[in-house]
Amino acid sequence: MATAMSTETPQRPRRNFYGRFKGKTLKPSQKTYLNEDLAALSPGAVDWESNPERKSLDLDGLFGGKPVWLEVGFGGGEHLVHQAQSNPDIGVIGAEPYINGVAMLLGKIRQAGVENLAVHPGDARDLFDVLPEASISRAFLLYPDPWPKTRHHRRRFVTPEHLEPLAKVLKPGSIFRVATDISDYVRQTLEEVPRAGFEWLAERPADWREPWDDWISTRYEQKALREGRVPHYLTFRRTES
Repeated sequence: MATAMSTETPQRPRRNFYGRFKGKTLKPSQKTYLNEDLAALSPGAVDWESNPERKSLDLDGLFGGKPVWLEVGFGGGEHLVHQAQSNPDIGVIGAEPYINGVAMLLGKIRQAGVENLAVHPGDARDLFDVLPEASISRAFLLYPDPWPKTRHHRRRFVTPEHLEPLAKVLKPGSIFRVATDISDYVRQTLEEVPRAGFEWLAERPADWREPWDDWISTRYEQKALREGRVPHYLTFRRTES
């Protein structure tokens, strides 16, 4: 005897968020970008309020069937726009809850005129909920919040709470890039990312000491270099199982 499928609405998980949503007062031009441009760049219904059933996003409809890349925490958006501009045959989604960074990105999008880009101005975990399984071809985590105090390490992105859903939405064989200037963040990354279903691809020191061929240095990296910290460039591949 066939059983009826459950129609219960998923229960919203309790998710603590520890970063900033807003910083300095936005410039009038940035407010204009947010009011005029942000809605049109939405990847679809991501927030729980607009999508309580957690229906998957239509990435084929969004990007016309192009492969899709994802940047988690895009800061001021330099790298995100660079990748979109350099790869017109790729669709790129950026997730960033810090509204000042979102406003900076929107200004860069206007200037560059890129059209293969979508923006989620919120928690990446909500985006993971609605991305189809094995739909993302490449992911970037660049200079994430280091949470330097030991008691705060559980807040870092490189924890199972974030890495397991990221692994689920990445295609087998896809690349996950992590850049950080914090040595202890490197340690935790090399411990936790392989546990989530990735392999580290480094074969020699240059593979983590030198940036990727298509790299563009961000303002966060320039600050790290000015302050004497050493960037690390870690490349992982999503395993087949």
